[in-house]
Amino acid sequence: MKVALYFGSFNPIHNGHLIVANYLLNETDIEKLWLVVSPQNPHKHENSLLNEYQRLHLAKLATEHDERIRVSDIEFNLPRPSYTIDTLTYLSEKYPQHEFSVLMGADSFQNLPKWKNANQLIANYPLFVYPRQGFSTNNTIGAQLNCIDAPLLNLSATYIRHCVANGKSIRYMVPDSVREEIEKGGYYKK
Repeated sequence: MKVALYFGSFNPIHNGHLIVANYLLNETDIEKLWLVVSPQNPHKHENSLLNEYQRLHLAKLATEHDERIRVSDIEFNLPRPSYTIDTLTYLSEKYPQHEFSVLMGADSFQNLPKWKNANQLIANYPLFVYPRQGFSTNNTIGAQLNCIDAPLLNLSATYIRHCVANGKSIRYMVPDSVREEIEKGGYYKK
């Protein structure tokens, strides 16, 4: 089965993530998408992250009615910080029947050469890259690159957290179930 892995902090998951995931599943030969919630991204400060189990729960709420999407906590049981290549290696060994690829934004693609064992990732895994404003997808690294024309939304988890902290509405930015859980749990308040 062709499985795309969509790595992220998902702090919180929002409609931009879901629109990109849906576009990939609708417009490519990818059969399943696994949202891999990263407990500790080596490029982000841990103190700005909501607890990983709360982020996992929000991701599950957001995708609970879409059988094409699986939310994965696989990195919760791997050494930290989480490196994409280590997770890919582990999953490829555990699920040899699947063909894994990676879904990422153009911003991440530009930074890919700085990632741990980037050459191994580039050589062994196809990449699906969606547009991000201000970032190009020039493939100067020889990646198995598939640029997807997913809708470009200028929506970020940082902005959503800012809105919550300042008492502003996040309606229409996240699924209603996620918004309700954020409000009920008091997440991202100052």
